[in-house]
This record gives sequence, C-alpha cells and structure tokens, in this order.
Amino acid sequence: MPRLSAALDRIHPSQTLAMTARVAELKRQGVDVIGLSAGEPDFDTPDFVKEAAIAAIRAGKTKYTDVGGTPELKDAIRAKFARENGLDYQTNEIIVGVGGKHVIFNAIVATCEAGDEVVIPAPYWVSYPDVVAFSGAKPVIVAAGADQAYKITPEQLDAAITPRTRWVILNSPSNPSGAAYSAAELKALGEVLRRHEHVMLLSDDMYEHIFYADFPFATMAQVCPDLKDRILTENGCSKAYAMTGWRIGYAGGPAWLIKAMAKLQSQSTSNPCSVAQAAAVAALSGPQAFLAERQEAFRKRRDLVVGMLNQAQGLVCPTPEGAFYVYPDASGCIGKTTPDGKRIETDDDLINYFLDHARVAAVAGAAFGVSPAFRVSYATSDDLLHEACTRIQQACAALR
Repeated sequence: MPRLSAALDRIHPSQTLAMTARVAELKRQGVDVIGLSAGEPDFDTPDFVKEAAIAAIRAGKTKYTDVGGTPELKDAIRAKFARENGLDYQTNEIIVGVGGKHVIFNAIVATCEAGDEVVIPAPYWVSYPDVVAFSGAKPVIVAAGADQAYKITPEQLDAAITPRTRWVILNSPSNPSGAAYSAAELKALGEVLRRHEHVMLLSDDMYEHIFYADFPFATMAQVCPDLKDRILTENGCSKAYAMTGWRIGYAGGPAWLIKAMAKLQSQSTSNPCSVAQAAAVAALSGPQAFLAERQEAFRKRRDLVVGMLNQAQGLVCPTPEGAFYVYPDASGCIGKTTPDGKRIETDDDLINYFLDHARVAAVAGAAFGVSPAFRVSYATSDDLLHEACTRIQQACAALR
C-alpha cells in the first residue's frame, strides 16, 4: 500500500465533526438524539446577503478573482476593522480565505517549521494544535481550568515562551469555553509580548459579535497598538452572519505576512468563491441591527443551559462571556458508575454515556485540551435545549 505523508500522520480528524457525523447517522436510523456538538448557528443567512449572492450570479461574477480577495471585499473588511475595532489596515494588509480555518492554516504553515513552537491556551479550538503540528512546529499547551475562568494569566504566558516560540494563539470569546478577555486582561498579556519581540500573536476574533460580557469586546491590536505589526487579527462571516457554508474568513496583519499567506494560497485553493465574496461584502456593509437581536437570543439560551447544567449532579458550569458554547467541569461525575455497571473514567466515557443513555450528543473535553469537561453548543431552539439539559440532569442523577 502506498504510504501517506509524515505531515498527515501528525494530525487527527476533528472530533467535533466526527460527533456531528455520528449524530446525523443516528438520526437517519430514526433515533431520537439531540445534537449539541456542532459549532454552527441555527439562524439562517440574512436575506439581504442571499440577494447579494443571487445578484452576483446574475451579473456574471462567477470568474476567478484576486487570490487574496476582491478589492470590494477588502474595502469592506478595512471599513469593518476601522468602524468596529479602531484598526487601520491598508489593502495589502488584508487577506480573504476559504473560512477562518483556512486563514489560520495559511498563517501558521507560511511561518512555522520543525523546531518552532506555538503557544496555545487550553481549552482550545480543536484545530489549533493539529494545524501547528502539520507545519512541523510544536504546540505548547497552557492549560487554564474552570477555577481561573478558562483564561490564562500573564505569568503562564511568560513561562511558556521560549526563544523558539513563533506564535501565541488567542481566541476570545473562546471556542469551546465562551471565555472572553477584557481590555485590561489583554493589555496584561500584551505586556508579556512586549518583552518577547520575536513572538507573533494570532488573535482569533471569530465570535466577536456573539458577546455578553459586562465589558466591551476588545482585540489585542486595538488595546496594544504598538504591537500591531506583530499581530494577525482573524475573523470571518461564519458565526456572526450565519454563513458557515459560504466559507469566508479574513484577516488583517503586516504586509509581509499577508503576502506570504497569499503566496501559499495561490498554490492551494487560489481565490475564495467569487459569489460568496460578493455575499460577504453585503454582510459586512449592510444593515447590522439583526446582530443584536440574535445575540440576545443566544444570551437567553446561555442562561437556560448554564442554569440547568448547574443543577445536574456532578457538573459545574461557568457562565461564558461569549460564543454559543458552555464548557461544564465534569469532575464530580468521574469515578461514578452507570446504571448498567460501567465506570466513568474519562470525559469520553461520560459523553458516550450521555449519547447512549440520554440520547444527547456533546463533545468530550479531551478534544479541547482540558479534562474532565465537555462542550455543549446551545445554537439550537429553547425547547430542544431544555429537553437536552433535562436528559443530562437525569443521566447524571442515575450515576452512582
């Protein structure tokens, strides 16, 4: 059998996508399962965005575009950064990719190789360590549990940085925990970065517009403008505008880095979909009032889920500041026995128990680097969330 590349051997399939596929198969079999594993808004793409895509098709905008995005979309992104984040980028400091994951992949692969290190706070989005490992670099995991609100401290960051560190990846609000860093917390981390001039920061702001904290959203380049030339600020249309399938991510950063990312992109995907880019122009430039309405709907769901999971025996569920996930600490369930005599040793065991006995699908904390815990996505209806949390409560109560 022909061999696969060593780079491919360094990565693993996404556990979130695997659980989503497992739920889909159970539903096809007629099983009454509630899927809370997918990181996807249940709202539809706004109609004005759809109409922009249809108009683009009718206007014949179905050809190749510039590798890193159309001038119109880059202008819309520049305007978004200026309007919402107080960040001034030139056109050659903007790139558009096939989703946020593509942008992150290009940034890491264009700059990292064997011997390099990338600092990743945990719990982390499942793809970060694998993207780093694919590049040949080493993921350096810095864990922050529920006892510190899933946020790393400046002291932890400083201790993790070595002469080999190329990047720090910071995701706020976070997937999977929903934790968000305040401007003051970002400034404290920025002070550490000032002492390590060889280190870049990748600021993953994908959940910027799903935000509930009692402080305003902030991003590192905004609060530490002197570090802007060492920061890649990544965002996208997937979560805020319910455009996951349209695959549009973007970033602003130093021109040398954007040029390198575009070079890599030119030999992989080339340009993102021309029609999706036209839709993204409308999303970023059109009416934004619906964002607050959807954010409020997510806030109510968050409160429902946090309240009910904190009533489940053995679970402690911190209240997230953003995104549409909760990340309950499941320490109180470990070591207990299920009604059919199986011992819960890990959060994987617990998730399988929930799926088999409660017919609720979540994702084990092992996928995100902090255990024992699990991630629940509350991007679904209030009724389904209430039913799912009731089932989890009953499943936890049945443990002995």
